[in-house]
Amino acid sequence: MADIAAAWRRVERVLRRSPKTGLQADAPATAVWNAGTRVACTHANGTTAVTDMPTEMGGDGTAVTPGWLLRAALASCVTTTIAMNAAVAGIRLATLEIVASSRSDTRGLLALLDTDGKPVTAGPCNVQLRVRITAADDTSPQMLRALVEKSHRCSPVSCAVQDSIPIELGIDCGID
Repeated sequence: MADIAAAWRRVERVLRRSPKTGLQADAPATAVWNAGTRVACTHANGTTAVTDMPTEMGGDGTAVTPGWLLRAALASCVTTTIAMNAAVAGIRLATLEIVASSRSDTRGLLALLDTDGKPVTAGPCNVQLRVRITAADDTSPQMLRALVEKSHRCSPVSCAVQDSIPIELGIDCGID
């Protein structure tokens, strides 16, 4: 944890001196359709995550769904941010576990209308994060709560889910 705290302090010093260095391109995720509803998403470093849809939706159910990857990204990002902020604050964690869950309406995926005639969203209707955290030292529950709340506010994936981020859609159909 000391290495994490030292790294964060170095980065903070650099960003305070030169704020523009904080803006960078994130590693792209490249998704390639394999067949049916199976998709392989690859990171620039070669790491691959495969998704599939459940059999009820025409898939084979052999991999996690893209929606689960969103929840996993949210849970892992907030968990990482809490651990990093704890290291900087000198808090020794004993337990840190986050469960990210959501409810979705499958009608949105099928572009169906609700009973009021409005389109049903294909995205989750709501998202819940349940955090279980304990400290290995005498950190108070109030300090742990403040740590979790701060970390949630500055978690990149939490911010992406909560904030409305415009998506620029480029389409190449193989025709010039």
